[in-house]
Amino acid sequence: MDAARRRLALNFSQVGLVRDGRWLLDAVDWQVGAGERWVVLGPNGAGKTTLLNLVAGHLHPTRGTVHVLGERLGRTDVQELRTRIGLSTAALADRFPPDERVRDLVMTAAWSVVGRFREGYEAVDEARAGALLAQWGVSGLADRAYRTLSEGERKRVQIARALMPDPELLMLDEPAAGLDLGAREELVARLAALADDPDAPTLVLVTHHVEEIPRGFTHALLLRDGTAVAQGLLADTLTDELLSATFGVKLRVNHDDGRFSARAL
Repeated sequence: MDAARRRLALNFSQVGLVRDGRWLLDAVDWQVGAGERWVVLGPNGAGKTTLLNLVAGHLHPTRGTVHVLGERLGRTDVQELRTRIGLSTAALADRFPPDERVRDLVMTAAWSVVGRFREGYEAVDEARAGALLAQWGVSGLADRAYRTLSEGERKRVQIARALMPDPELLMLDEPAAGLDLGAREELVARLAALADDPDAPTLVLVTHHVEEIPRGFTHALLLRDGTAVAQGLLADTLTDELLSATFGVKLRVNHDDGRFSARAL
């Protein structure tokens, strides 16, 4: 493996994926350097979830090549690769046992399982789970059943779980979806603190809304109809012209104090 590839967390080359005769992604080139903080933006049906499922090894490209953490999909053990990736998605959250204790829900990520059974945990696992719950402001919920949490609390527990195995890459699929304004802003602030941490993994956040981009994120990939409209530094991609082309409506983008907003013209 060459040195340049080792420095890339993600490398998509002319990636396409077809399902039922429809191209969900088409000719996507994308490179994410190790340690970078990316946001993937686009409307419903743009291909964002398909992209995430490729990274997680749940799908394989119809054409092109996908390298994740230096490993090429189709030529590597995806089960082993997944242990190096933290993932927070609604699809995974739907599989959590509703009566699972919050502490156990976080700890089971160390074994890449959903639901505590007969696997064993050591004091170091309990300590790490406790530290992550404290980092995300939900340490007081450790003994609560997951089903009793508010949506905002659940989202923070999900991220703590995704960080449990100390991943090299953290993928967050619409972490602020369904949150009220206060819960969203609290989550965005915590994500900004994570982005500022030099020891944090490479971050990729998927969202529909520029308002949900935390401070400290540096790059963006804009998707529409399965193709890349633009990618690069936030300042170069989150422009009126490019965001309007991505969402199919004339938009005015504002940037103030490290946060973005957009409105239709």
